Amino acid sequence: MAIPQSRFITAADTALLLIDYQPQMLMGLRSDDPTVVLNNAQIIAKAAALFGMPTVLTTITADTFAGNFVPEIAEDVFMDKIIIDRTSINAWLDEGFVRAVEATGRKRLVIAGLWTGACATFNTLEAIWRGYEAFFVADACGDTTPQVHERSVERMIQAGAVPLTAQHFVYELQQDWARTETYQGVVDLLRPHSIFGNVQIPYGKWALHGHKAEGSAAAV
Repeated sequence: MAIPQSRFITAADTALLLIDYQPQMLMGLRSDDPTVVLNNAQIIAKAAALFGMPTVLTTITADTFAGNFVPEIAEDVFMDKIIIDRTSINAWLDEGFVRAVEATGRKRLVIAGLWTGACATFNTLEAIWRGYEAFFVADACGDTTPQVHERSVERMIQAGAVPLTAQHFVYELQQDWARTETYQGVVDLLRPHSIFGNVQIPYGKWALHGHKAEGSAAAV
């Protein structure tokens, strides 16, 4: 049974696939600043961990060419998680990867990876062909030129995948600022990774607190 496209993703029905965030891939990025792409990948990784969303990490030829999964995610967020290394550009050709995805029990997948035209697009298309509902985090992906990235994004959308951005992935999981069990975690997550968390939230709290204090003083 197909899942309605209008339903928001949740940690209860969605898994996150993080594909090939490795030094060789980051060094080849020219469609965006590599630090921006890595920052956005950290946002979605931390959000998935915060909300308890099953997450699969995979690398390609880690020992012979591309290097280990970046420590900002593999060590700082998912320290004890097994990383699936493979040789296939399309991760679905690797039995270990397929087993890991199936073990999540989810039929909705959020995918992000390097590079957009290969490891993100191939795996997103394959997910759709295998009957999954696929989302991809566009600003956590990147490629060797802007055009390669943009055409790959278009191809995924045309195939039926839904584009997301890193910050809105977080907001979609949170849904309501009154959700107290994750509110502070979201604020702490966004603080080092976004202008909203680093400047706007602290300023808003400061400004509102100041106005309350002024109002109290005036009343006295």
